[in-house]
Amino acid sequence: MKNLLKLIPQGICLFLSTILLAALFTACDSGLAIDTVHTAIANSTTAEELVPEVANIAVSQRTQVPVLCYHQIRDWRSSDSKTAKDYIVPVNNFHEQMKFLADNGYHTILPDQLYDYLQKGTPLPSKPVMISFDDTRAEQYTIANEDLNKYGFKGVYFIMTVSLGRPGYMTSEEVKRLADEGNIIGSHTWDHNNVKKYSGNDWIIQIDRPSQQLEKITGRPIKYFAYPFGLWDREAIAQLKERGFKAAFQLSARRDDNDPLFTIRRIIVPGEWSTNTLQKSMKNSF
Repeated sequence: MKNLLKLIPQGICLFLSTILLAALFTACDSGLAIDTVHTAIANSTTAEELVPEVANIAVSQRTQVPVLCYHQIRDWRSSDSKTAKDYIVPVNNFHEQMKFLADNGYHTILPDQLYDYLQKGTPLPSKPVMISFDDTRAEQYTIANEDLNKYGFKGVYFIMTVSLGRPGYMTSEEVKRLADEGNIIGSHTWDHNNVKKYSGNDWIIQIDRPSQQLEKITGRPIKYFAYPFGLWDREAIAQLKERGFKAAFQLSARRDDNDPLFTIRRIIVPGEWSTNTLQKSMKNSF
């Protein structure tokens, strides 16, 4: 079937793609499982090559996995505003949240596992959750990583490279240790500028150079990206794809049907959340 498709002119392939897409919508309307249709298409040719729309629909139809996002992990100070406390999780709260996840049978997954599940339907462990960290804060290594190791968890650390080695932030050596321990290092730009405002050389400064720096530090390719402020646009997705990223993470906005792998949702864990609130939000937000 694959060899036969290679002989079909591009225009006919486009026509067949349209038919398959229509068939998919018909199947959805009739209650046929999306995975059944997607598997049938995948067995004849790569879905992304034949009809990208079908592959995107298949990804969008899969159940979303809870992805938690942490920033600062420290006790509050009198100078912290109410808004700041949304991004600052007190140390004991973080301890309790990790213990809650472990005690209740959650299994942490990493981006490659999530990608394979979304793209190919590869099964995940029971009660999967991804734990991610933004902005390179030092306590993500000194506090968070210790807790994760305690429970056999792994995390994803989205690094803002301008901060490396500065007071209160991780060093390059600590980032390498995280990678060596089996955690995933992703890019969070050079200095946290909004990708929607990039033009010209900004893509080199904010995307290329940080990726190259992180690859040099870790000895591993950088395949995943987190948008500063969770904000993205079509140009950013196109630029990330051009640079070989496999997926990108936003925050809690609706996942985009046209590019679900580049708008994977996360929720910020505010400092005031109890473990009960965390559990409810994981259930209701994904």
